[in-house]
Parts: sequence; C-alpha cells; structure tokens
Amino acid sequence: MSECIFCMIANGTIPTKALLEDDLILAFDDIAPQGPVHSLIIPRQHFDNLGDGVPGEVLEAIFAAVPRVAKIKGIDESGYRVIINNGPDAAQSVGHLHVHVIGGSPMQHGMVRFSDSDEGVAR
Repeated sequence: MSECIFCMIANGTIPTKALLEDDLILAFDDIAPQGPVHSLIIPRQHFDNLGDGVPGEVLEAIFAAVPRVAKIKGIDESGYRVIINNGPDAAQSVGHLHVHVIGGSPMQHGMVRFSDSDEGVAR
C-alpha cells in the first residue's frame, strides 16, 4: 500500500523514532497525542483492520508489545488504556491496523462517546 502513511512509516520512507520494533511490528509515539502518553503499535505488513485476515503471529506480536511499550513509557504501573478503532463507525482514522496505548494521567470512566445523532442509544 504505497499511499498508506503507516506503511510508509513501517518501511522507513517516513522516519520515526521507534520505541520498539521487530520483524512484525513497530511502536512509536502518536503525532497527535490524546494524553500525556499516546503511542501506537502497528504491524509492518498492511492490514486494513482486525477483520482483514491478520495472522495469529502478528496479533500475538502486537499484543505482546503493549506491556513493553507501557513499561518503556513509564505507565506500566500507573495504568493505561489500549484501544483499537476498527472501521468507520469506530472512527478509525488510518486504514492500517493500529493499537493505541494511552496513559500518563487518570482517565475518566467510560470508554466511548457516541455522536450526537445517537441520542437515546444505550451506552
């Protein structure tokens, strides 16, 4: 996927400071952080989202990286949130599977906020 920004980051076309990397994944800080700590973990190979036939070994590498990234960023003991936005209704902004690791300060209860058009929808 030559036009995918995360593919370009994964293959080095767009440079980034890697927090953690191996043959399957790359972790780096988000350029538009939603908290004091906001890092991303991406597979090096392009997958649109979780429903795109991601091999088990890639999923394992992604999720094994989560606590390692939290430790690197110093939020492993205080706590962190792990989020995958999967598809348009989840507001996935880049069509390349990626995991957000967010922390660094106390978070509010509740994981999601629905758009105003969803008034009355049970949450």
